[in-house]
Amino acid sequence: MNRIDRRFAALKAAGRTGLIPFVTAGDPSPEHAVALMHALVESGADLIELGVPFSDPMADGPVIQHASERAIAAGVGLAKVLGWVAQFRQRDNDTPVVLMGYLNPIEIHGYARFAAEAVQAGVDGVLVVDCPLEESAVLLPLREAGLRQILLAAPTTAPERLAKLCAAAAGFLYYVSFAGITGAARLSTTDIAERVADIRGHANAPVAVGFGVRDAESAKAIAGFADAVVIGSALVERLAGAASAAEVEDRVSGFLAPIRAALDAG
Repeated sequence: MNRIDRRFAALKAAGRTGLIPFVTAGDPSPEHAVALMHALVESGADLIELGVPFSDPMADGPVIQHASERAIAAGVGLAKVLGWVAQFRQRDNDTPVVLMGYLNPIEIHGYARFAAEAVQAGVDGVLVVDCPLEESAVLLPLREAGLRQILLAAPTTAPERLAKLCAAAAGFLYYVSFAGITGAARLSTTDIAERVADIRGHANAPVAVGFGVRDAESAKAIAGFADAVVIGSALVERLAGAASAAEVEDRVSGFLAPIRAALDAG
């Protein structure tokens, strides 16, 4: 069991819904990247989804696209992201960290090299948006190194393919709540509750729901039928422009703490 497996086992034992915030590594500023990660945990995060900045983030909406642009302009790349995870691990050896991004930076870095360096830094899993299950053989070095490959399912996923995703799921299965990009305000829990319940009954890993979760109310609604809630664009938007570590921490706490409280109350 790696950290992801242990954390979801603990959540299940406690009857709690996991909270997985997404932030773009290096935004709002590289200087506060590690402080931001610690602030997420202090405000109730159970896992951290750390976005690796990429020039063509096709699954992301304008908010995360702009965050990636700002981070890239500040010189943030994969090596820096791994370094920040290693620094984070100096104080926190328990909170799982999943890198979310795209295949190109990993391919350029080298699959085996990335796998070794990611594990050494303390990364627990990867969510590679543009590497579907059918092409996942290229990520075998990552899985062999112990990293969990987080797979994506969506409302448009065909039943036959969904069965394969459920069988191959490790760490957790990320269910995209609607067909679209991150940040869109189209969440309808009544449309997805039954489908997520069915997936949870067949998947070999817990199911987290993301895309469209923006506040405590929507997170609490998801908590009724998911193992974890992922929230990204609304948090990234809230963090934009924060100029100091204290301001980053205040914005994180002000945004996440009510969501954590809502999940626990639910």
